[in-house]
Amino acid sequence: MLVDSFNRQHDYLRISLTDKCNLRCTYCTVENIQQGSNGKLPIITADEIETIASAFVKLGVNKIRLTGGEPLVRKDAKDIITRLSKYPVELTITTNGVLVDEYLSTFKAAGIRSVNVSLDTLSKKRYFSITRRNEYDRALANINLLLQDDYHVKVNVVVMKGVNDDEVLNFIEWTKNTPVHIRFIEYMPFSGNEWSSEKMFSHQQLLDLISSKYEIIKLLNEKNDTAKKYFVPKHKGTFAVISTMSEPFCSGCNRMRLTSDGKMYNCLYEKQEMDLLTPLRNGMNIESLIQECVLNKKAMLGGNNENENWGKLNTETREKSMINLGG
Repeated sequence: MLVDSFNRQHDYLRISLTDKCNLRCTYCTVENIQQGSNGKLPIITADEIETIASAFVKLGVNKIRLTGGEPLVRKDAKDIITRLSKYPVELTITTNGVLVDEYLSTFKAAGIRSVNVSLDTLSKKRYFSITRRNEYDRALANINLLLQDDYHVKVNVVVMKGVNDDEVLNFIEWTKNTPVHIRFIEYMPFSGNEWSSEKMFSHQQLLDLISSKYEIIKLLNEKNDTAKKYFVPKHKGTFAVISTMSEPFCSGCNRMRLTSDGKMYNCLYEKQEMDLLTPLRNGMNIESLIQECVLNKKAMLGGNNENENWGKLNTETREKSMINLGG
């Protein structure tokens, strides 16, 4: 069992398969952030991912989410998914949806039944503006493909003031006749994304806007939920808000992260990383390193909340961007 000094049990591992992506979302990827190793960073192999994952499972992990970058652009993604499906964990994935049709049979064989798809707009023109790629039709078609196959589909929407906040009600309307689960995410600070509090659309602002048109009912949240869940009566789908900035949920955090270059993070905002890949390649047992990393976890937001300007500082001083950390 992995327990930190605040008695939080950690049983959920997010593995970033790659820091490469087939989109260039403005809040995630910026031109001065290097994508891919280009031979400069040690990229973790499929064998090493399985070995490290097995160590986490031995220590009590029962859920693994594959992330990126875009995890499905990795050439051996199918092999990795198949390998991890053999472990006694709930296996899930977060994707931008563009390549889902090529992997649906792999998802089924691996027992994946819940998929998170990032889609920040329902406008084809705006999709291009945000992602800088013309893949809207394929991404939306693949969401529908998942729904037709009875997948539990969560759509991740990063809400940015003056960018897509005018579409919030459109996403809620989508849930009326479609069993899709919208997850509105507060805009978060990362290297190079020029975050500011003025760009953030908060949990309360979202609720105020949605309740101006719809009756909303709060759903019960589980102990480790990051999303505050709601639904509109008679709608087939639901919506939720991930309030990282305005109402942090650190007290119930059970998450750990492994980057594509083999570094472990005990928090999305932790500045200190634990290298697992080098010790593994040197033949060391990495279980004690995993336990040490979890034990050193801060109470909130990687300790950054101690500085009132931490959000802005994170965009200027962090070595890894969102695309490197895997979200």
